[in-house]
Amino acid sequence: MQPQPQTEQLGDAPAEPAVSPSLLVVENQPLQIEQLGDLPAEPAAPRGPLLVGNRRPASAPSGHGGATRHRWRYPLTRRTPLLIETGFNPTTLATEHRIIDKRPLWWLAGLLVLAIVPPVVGNNSFIDAAIIFTIYSAINVTWMLTIGTAGIFSLATLAVVGVAAYSTSYLSIYFGLPWWGMWLTGPVFGLVFGIAIALPAIRLAGFYYALLTVGINELCRVWVVQSRTLGSATNGLFGAHTFVPAGLSDRGGLILSYYLAFLLLLAALGLYRMVNGQRLGRLLRAAPERHEAFAEALGINYRAARIEVFLISSAALGGIGGFYATYFKGASPSLFSLDSLLLLLAMIVIGGIGTTEGAVLGTLIVVLFDRVLIGLGPMRLIIIGAIMLATVLFLRGGLFGIPAQFRTWRGKKQSERRAVQAGKGGGIMTEEAMEIADKQSIVVRRFDAQVREELKRLVTDTLIEEHRATNGKRRSDALERVLTFFRRAAVADKYAILAVKPFAEYRIVALSGRRGVPPRAVDDQAFTTPEDALHGVFLKRVQDLMES
Repeated sequence: MQPQPQTEQLGDAPAEPAVSPSLLVVENQPLQIEQLGDLPAEPAAPRGPLLVGNRRPASAPSGHGGATRHRWRYPLTRRTPLLIETGFNPTTLATEHRIIDKRPLWWLAGLLVLAIVPPVVGNNSFIDAAIIFTIYSAINVTWMLTIGTAGIFSLATLAVVGVAAYSTSYLSIYFGLPWWGMWLTGPVFGLVFGIAIALPAIRLAGFYYALLTVGINELCRVWVVQSRTLGSATNGLFGAHTFVPAGLSDRGGLILSYYLAFLLLLAALGLYRMVNGQRLGRLLRAAPERHEAFAEALGINYRAARIEVFLISSAALGGIGGFYATYFKGASPSLFSLDSLLLLLAMIVIGGIGTTEGAVLGTLIVVLFDRVLIGLGPMRLIIIGAIMLATVLFLRGGLFGIPAQFRTWRGKKQSERRAVQAGKGGGIMTEEAMEIADKQSIVVRRFDAQVREELKRLVTDTLIEEHRATNGKRRSDALERVLTFFRRAAVADKYAILAVKPFAEYRIVALSGRRGVPPRAVDDQAFTTPEDALHGVFLKRVQDLMES
């Protein structure tokens, strides 16, 4: 045991235990102060909390490591299901959480609706249309890996599905391959065919490769139509094994087929998430079209990454072809027809190229008109064409590009109103000022606007000529004020001088202000000396000041 601390008094007085006076505040009782000699050895604990005023104590926001939701990840990826931003409310002194991206919640709600509604409320024809929707949705989601992630505009998607469907059906009919064997061998046929059509992608790109894949698709159609072994007389190759049990009713078989097709769609979504969210997807996002040279300079082998993604999507499409053959008990030449290809292209154009949400929504719209509203007759195809035409003319990224397009339009209108308001001397809009938390920034912006107006009155031809003549010499007060304002500008879009040929050629560039983004050339004007280039930068800044 450690000895208790003791205090000695002057004059060798005996030591007494050290005590400290205690002041207690007890609810609904008067304050009592006891003498030092009468204090008890152990002070009594107060019965209630000591409250000072009505202000809540400030609570610091918790870190990301203390919450489990920040550590959740999709399997085999680094992405979290929900991006939650933790902030501090200065008014209530409380920690607040805000969901930044709500798309996972919308995905969860939509998939729950797809899993419950069709088998419960639909008849047999509606469930059959729902099966077609899920199969084509899986095809389009996998196609997004080729078009969106890899950047290869291939139109041989249905050709890969058809080759796998015909190959597995042939093995099932002539060699007795079971339905689960068709599911396993379908990706193999898709991968082999994908290798064959991926070789020209090394040399061709864009429009030329799209024409080549259309020709491959038509060549496959002509081959299966003229081949007796593949069912030219019966308009298809039918009689393959199916996963539906023989004793199951028609509706039961449709419900079983729908849920298996729904699992196929979930598998396609998972594959897209794994490829697009991992190393291959990040590499290809760093090497978009027309920026391959910059990516190659960074050491990115974008060609190998594109071919790898193309082969992965081809194997997945082959698996979908094997499922297609087990559901329809075979395959037909309609898989290679131009009509099916155009409908597939309409699905991704209407929904939006490059997004899984657009692929599923576009498929839903086209299948709704083509399979459910079949009573409209040929008019339904005209409606699909009209929707596709309107999407191309008025929307930039399909239906799922509407929010981004609306935000751009709203920002443009707000900028126009802000310019009108600033022209009247206000400097900032009232509704914008209400949304700014730091009111000091409003004062800084208004002060900056006043400084610009004062400097505009100082800019004259005499001042410009003075800058040209006094390079490196003492300048007037007006010119120093203008130059000081120019020097304190932000780095983004700030002018600089690029020495194309040292001591011979100089050009004006604008800095990007972002790491890894090179500066951009302002114009084609070249200068022979650094002094002339500096004066050219001064003229550019003066022009921006007068136009602000």
